[in-house]
Amino acid sequence: MLKFTVVKHYWLPILSGIFIGTSYIPFPPWAALFCFVPLWIFWQRQTELKPVILGGVVTAFVFTLIGFNWMTYLLHEFANLPWAIAVIGMILYALFAHLYVPIAGAMWFYIHRKFKCSPRLSLGLLVNITILNEAYSFTLFDWNFGYSWFGAGIPFYQLAEIVGFSGLSAITLAFNLPLYLAWKARNERQGKIIFGSVIGIFVLLNISGLILKERLPVPDAAFNVLMVQGNVGSMEKMAAETGDGYGQVILNRYLSLTHEALEKHKTEKIDFAFWAETAFPTFLGENLTPQNDYPRQLQEFLQEHNVPLVTGAYSVKFPERLLTNSLFLLNEKGEILPPHYSKTILLAFGEYIPFEEWFPQIRDWLPPIGHFARGQGATTLFNLHGLKMAPQICYEGLFAYFARDLANLGAQIIVNVTNDSWYGTWQQPYQHFYMTLARGVEFRRPVLRVTNTGISSVVLATGEILQRSPIHEMWADVYHVPYLKNPQPTFYQQWFYLLPCLFWMSFIGLCILAWRGRHSIPPAY
Repeated sequence: MLKFTVVKHYWLPILSGIFIGTSYIPFPPWAALFCFVPLWIFWQRQTELKPVILGGVVTAFVFTLIGFNWMTYLLHEFANLPWAIAVIGMILYALFAHLYVPIAGAMWFYIHRKFKCSPRLSLGLLVNITILNEAYSFTLFDWNFGYSWFGAGIPFYQLAEIVGFSGLSAITLAFNLPLYLAWKARNERQGKIIFGSVIGIFVLLNISGLILKERLPVPDAAFNVLMVQGNVGSMEKMAAETGDGYGQVILNRYLSLTHEALEKHKTEKIDFAFWAETAFPTFLGENLTPQNDYPRQLQEFLQEHNVPLVTGAYSVKFPERLLTNSLFLLNEKGEILPPHYSKTILLAFGEYIPFEEWFPQIRDWLPPIGHFARGQGATTLFNLHGLKMAPQICYEGLFAYFARDLANLGAQIIVNVTNDSWYGTWQQPYQHFYMTLARGVEFRRPVLRVTNTGISSVVLATGEILQRSPIHEMWADVYHVPYLKNPQPTFYQQWFYLLPCLFWMSFIGLCILAWRGRHSIPPAY
């Protein structure tokens, strides 16, 4: 009876959670433009703070369970937890992963009640606060509402070269306001006018996206890249890393796949081969003494086939003597072209423990967690015969500011290596795939993404995604990638902080209006 009462009382927040969860990749964004409307209706009806916060928690809990349930598989596969414990971990994650929703509700409710805002001002604050909280939410997987348009191939995503995918997310959330008003006035002519206007504006935005795509300059250069996906599962990688002799098996697999693909395409000029994150199963480094025969085997292979290679491998950072997750460029002679790149944006609780530098004893309290050194940041480009590559490793592809800094260095293409073997085949590989390739649209540069287990592919500057690799299968193929020798910076690249500044200025302006409105009301006697 209690459960029924809770569901009955919070059915609007539950509905918002369902709308949001089923509008994110791999689902189409069918409800993205109105997904917050039920929750906002619920909030507007409340007279106390507690149900506002609980309503936000319910919405976030529901959409996290729907849209990010791959966390269960990750906890089972990566942390080796029993399925029952992994499910409990998923529930806890769903409770805390997206607290920006209840925080946004609490902030709005406090300002609304404190300054007795007018209905219009209150709604303006509601959407503005939601946008800001979503933009600055702290999550391990930095998703937003903009990526879904890219995943669905809806031309609206082309506007990312102006506002970025974070800007598309803000625009998507902003659309919820007029649709909220349309719902409130659904039985009046005004509601129908608002609804029709929203549809018209959205159509115009999509037409604008198509125009932006068509006016892109024609590429003036091209290269052929052989991308190799070894399908090295998590257990195989762990066996190699712990010295159980699986390293030679992994190396043989990558060498064999590369050889077969080169033979298949021997009539074509292959500019370089591209292997995944830590595909090379041991250490590489300009100043490292080889620990086994693998580096010699790799060098001889590249010399024999006369092909350069970009590959992930482990290395060591001195003087700390800490492990690094690194990316290397080797020439046709099998020589490392310095400097190599080491991953800078590390994954919390996977590659480092937050706050460990201040509280070292934390490591004693937690299960074994990687202890990696951070790399040098977005300060390095690979240069292969004049082709300027921007290196990224896995998680770093989710951060637009990181890709912007690389674009500012003059990168012509972006190369991203990833290992998604921990996440299963359902949601995360598709989410991570589109989120990484999105950087190509924002900065109008091709992005090459190769993974251990899929999905590997290339996105062109136009946003066109080329052939996609299968998931959890060994695979290799050659891509012909056109690019610009001198790509011009996009508006988003030049004015990266413009939209966030505008939203902060709007928030401050609305707060000032609320404060002035509160103090302009004469006291009652």
